[in-house]
Amino acid sequence: MKGDIIIVEQHHVRAAQKIASHILPTILNGKGRYVVTVSGESGSGKSETAKALSDALGARNIACAVLAQDDYFILPPKQNDKKRRQDDAWLGPHAEVNMNLLNRHILEALNGADKISKPLVDYDNDSISEETLSLEGVKVLIIEGTYTALLRHVDCRVFINRNRLDTLEHRKKRNRGNEANDPFIEDVLKTEHKIIAGHRFLADVVITKDYQVEMNP
Repeated sequence: MKGDIIIVEQHHVRAAQKIASHILPTILNGKGRYVVTVSGESGSGKSETAKALSDALGARNIACAVLAQDDYFILPPKQNDKKRRQDDAWLGPHAEVNMNLLNRHILEALNGADKISKPLVDYDNDSISEETLSLEGVKVLIIEGTYTALLRHVDCRVFINRNRLDTLEHRKKRNRGNEANDPFIEDVLKTEHKIIAGHRFLADVVITKDYQVEMNP
């Protein structure tokens, strides 16, 4: 998403290094592309972890491309916020996010596409345009976003197990639209927690609230 603030810190780098080492043998032994998702609640560090993982694999000569679920929202940010406030049902993966399009783009990548035409959300201008993402030479596709554990055709699901209280300081740092001080947003995050708390059981890798990496059995 254009205008997003990504602050990669050492705990993101350490977690990414461990995940990269864990999945590297499978990536190297595979003939096609490899798909990783990074999911978790708002402000949990999904974008930062995805960027750190892309860098960690890149340092091992594995080219990556990163897709953000935020680009697949049906409405741009301010309009989406307004819709949420008007409609209690306008929250969750199958209401406000075009998961079908995201699944389709994953499948196109797995089928060998050299590029995909994808949406691009501009946060500051509250708009959605289109961009072309090159996949030439890309071995690993990393998709980050709240609900990405639900996507199909995924090889490794990473879940960051941090709730809205654990993420408060990070949300204050980025403070999209003064979200950290908005009681409505806090209510949204409570509902979001109920929607995705169980997604950690879908994950192959869980990052704890202290940013320790655990492999799910």
